[in-house]
Amino acid sequence: MSILDQAIAAITPPESEQDRREATAKAEALARPGDWLSQILGHHREIEAQFERLRTAAPAERTAEQKRLGLLLTAHSIAEEVSVYPALAADHQVGHAELAYQEQSAAKMELGLLERLDPASQDYHDKLEHIRGAVLHHIYSEEGTWYPKLIESAGPADQARATARYGEEYARYMGQDSQLFTR
Repeated sequence: MSILDQAIAAITPPESEQDRREATAKAEALARPGDWLSQILGHHREIEAQFERLRTAAPAERTAEQKRLGLLLTAHSIAEEVSVYPALAADHQVGHAELAYQEQSAAKMELGLLERLDPASQDYHDKLEHIRGAVLHHIYSEEGTWYPKLIESAGPADQARATARYGEEYARYMGQDSQLFTR
């Protein structure tokens, strides 16, 4: 973790597990089967589970688990970036949309840097925990405030567009690699 990252972490401590559970419950209460929010919530849970698989994997297995995490995060982020973030901006949440793009770009860059580290090293573990913390915070922001506001204020046409586009983009990126997540 860089000195800047450490300073930011010191003045803005992460939300608690209880805060995260409450944010998730709030979003789940607003989601409808098959809508964009329910798809995203499912992918958030998959991302969290994949982080845990990577964290607990033996060093020799980490490269494969990291590849799965990268695939899942990238498919998810691309789908959000072309479907939901424009809807956030149209819903007068431009700042949230811009922050979300920045956070996802940073996570992808950090994953690329993680690939350069020895999977058995402490540096690898530290970088992974930094990425995990950033992604969990991003999920918390989406589930706790941004997405509930969007669900409550966007009209039916915007909801339908976000649902269709999110599903299309996620499937397009995952392609044949989606079998990596059938366990």
